[in-house]
Amino acid sequence: MRGTAAGLLTATLAVAAHGLAGSAAPTGTSAALLAVLAVTVGSLAASIARTSDARVLLALLAAGQLAGHLMLSAAGHSHGGDTATVLPAPAMLAAHAMAVVVGALLIAAGDHLCRAVSRVVGSVARVIVPPTPERAVVTICADQPMHSALLLAASMSHRGPPVSPAR
Repeated sequence: MRGTAAGLLTATLAVAAHGLAGSAAPTGTSAALLAVLAVTVGSLAASIARTSDARVLLALLAAGQLAGHLMLSAAGHSHGGDTATVLPAPAMLAAHAMAVVVGALLIAAGDHLCRAVSRVVGSVARVIVPPTPERAVVTICADQPMHSALLLAASMSHRGPPVSPAR
């Protein structure tokens, strides 16, 4: 869940910030690049063991925002457009920073709460499996050979040179 939240937050923040900057929603190549970035950030957040620490999440989300901005810029994003909807660069940077900090804190808190709930549910709903009694192994002798032995005997060839008496 931590990886999914980090990946979705990275993509959502990138689209929202660039939308506030006067750019259209990403389509085509830029949307594909953003999806790859979201999956990468989510995979890193899920695989790194210390990402429950808010500082690690903060660094990961900040790097994701920087990479998202660079990807959208490389895909043809521009900050031009209607000047009424364009945020100044310091305001956009502050909005990104605030969203990254709040997102990292919320993801870390959610991870801690999920772990606590899992421990409580695990201790309350512990399933006790009684040991299975050992059963005595009973061997039944049969006057018929096993089917596998019959198949093995039938598959062996008895052809070959005659055996010499010198052996």
